[in-house]
Amino acid sequence: MIPDDDRQDGAEDGADESPKSAAELRAEALIRRQKRNLRKAHAEGYLAGVAAMLRPGDLAIDCGANMGVVTQVLARTGADVIAFEPDPWAFGKLTERFSDAGNVTLINAAVGIGTGTVRLMRAENFDDNPTGASVKSTILDGGRQIDAASGIDVPLIDFPSFLKDQLAARAEIAFIKMDIEGAELDILERLDSDGLFDRIRVLVAETHERKFRDLRPRFRALRRTFADKYDPNRVSLDWI
Repeated sequence: MIPDDDRQDGAEDGADESPKSAAELRAEALIRRQKRNLRKAHAEGYLAGVAAMLRPGDLAIDCGANMGVVTQVLARTGADVIAFEPDPWAFGKLTERFSDAGNVTLINAAVGIGTGTVRLMRAENFDDNPTGASVKSTILDGGRQIDAASGIDVPLIDFPSFLKDQLAARAEIAFIKMDIEGAELDILERLDSDGLFDRIRVLVAETHERKFRDLRPRFRALRRTFADKYDPNRVSLDWI
């Protein structure tokens, strides 16, 4: 998929830049918006290609399903779909949408590399705009524009262990989409170290290094490792 230049350009630590003029800031904002629009269009085309290759009996997993835009595309293929969504508000919308879908399993939990209960923190503007803000909910501390004080406890599922359980019953996982606001870093590192990508046909993930400054060195290392080891058309870190 198209490299996320905007995500990486803003992710260098210790940059010492002179103050920018209002015109320069407006121009940079316009460029970022254009890049995002291009990435979005590319992601939509990529998802259409994934949907075309899915068949009944395949397994597709949507991590961070929110209100089910991607889940809907996957479900229409006839594949078995498992959708994870930790935020109770978004999960309610997801349940309304897929209550009659026999091939969709909904799980109201966060995914990570442990089990138990975890604190889910919402965006500062959640009460004013839950539809737009629910996509920003995160289980990681230190995120930008996150109201850590008003978090809620949600179940946590060990995703690598979950995948191993699924793979005990089938040869491969056909597709995984991961948009989980920073929690993808631990999971992707573990999937790599455990050799699980050998049995995942396609995985796409949105990485969130702009949101979590302290994690930027690990994200950069992850991108270098994955660029060396995996075909970016099969394992992509540039979902949006």
